[in-house]
Amino acid sequence: MKVAVLGAGAWGTALAGHLAAHNDAVLWARGSALIAELSSTHENTHYLRDIALPAALRYEADLAAALAHAAGDDALCVVATPVAGLRTLCRAMRDAQQVPVHLVWVCKGFEADTQLLPHQVIAAELAGHPSNGVLSGPSFAREVGLGLPVALTVASASQACRERTLAAFHHGAMRIYTGDDVVGVEVGGAVKNVLAIATGIADGLGLGLNARAALITRGLAEMSRLGVTLGGHAETFTGLTGLGDLILTATGDLSRNRTVGLQLAGGRTLDDILAALGHIAEGVRCAQAVLALARAHAIEMPITQAVCAVLFEGVAPRDAVSALLRRDARAE
Repeated sequence: MKVAVLGAGAWGTALAGHLAAHNDAVLWARGSALIAELSSTHENTHYLRDIALPAALRYEADLAAALAHAAGDDALCVVATPVAGLRTLCRAMRDAQQVPVHLVWVCKGFEADTQLLPHQVIAAELAGHPSNGVLSGPSFAREVGLGLPVALTVASASQACRERTLAAFHHGAMRIYTGDDVVGVEVGGAVKNVLAIATGIADGLGLGLNARAALITRGLAEMSRLGVTLGGHAETFTGLTGLGDLILTATGDLSRNRTVGLQLAGGRTLDDILAALGHIAEGVRCAQAVLALARAHAIEMPITQAVCAVLFEGVAPRDAVSALLRRDARAE
């Protein structure tokens, strides 16, 4: 199958490497310097250092050429840009009149300014596109790049999209499950990043494993309340893209969002942390959107509120935790 991956960050690069083992895969990236490096070394030293990419994987700096590669009904286009770049990329597809037949995205979060989920951005920019969906689940790019086992879910209203995604990805150490709850999968992927920051803060303050378990469990309740209100299915949040992704991101040492929380607890400023990361921590970008949606729908999300207080209001991490502990008792 012909597959184009748009976006050469850590996740896009890892997925392209996996896809190239069984597909005719092209990885598109902005910038001729990065393309030259990828083509000559078969390694993405900035985002996925020390992981060799398959010799069969090809690289493309021309977006039109990458889109043309994935244009057919028997092809697939994978959007691996951050949520912040999704709208711009969709407009470029539309303006070039090169919208792929089958489109799946792997970005997680809410669009900061509009509080829209990725599928809503797609619907706004590519109105009437019939075959698209989201691929998500508990996954670190480095482990996928190393060929370690991983299970993901593709959610789409289109059977054709689910089938193309399954055919492209379900091989080697990667197992793909299918479903149709796009909203639930997207909400899980967005909110778990915010909750991972909270768990990192608690761990950084040395609050113990009891506190970590409480944060993950009560965080799952927050995620589920918001997701069901927005139209997701309750059962989605106990699956791979809800609880599974939350556990991984909140506890795994490779988690950028967890790292943000740990370092905030250690006294570093948010600007310094993000500058040193060199990668995007989506939880920071979408925390305010999550809280705004919760307030708009009168949903209690105290952990999310505490994270936003630390990130954007100058509240000390220990004070935010104390405020959580002072909340009135209630039935679970």
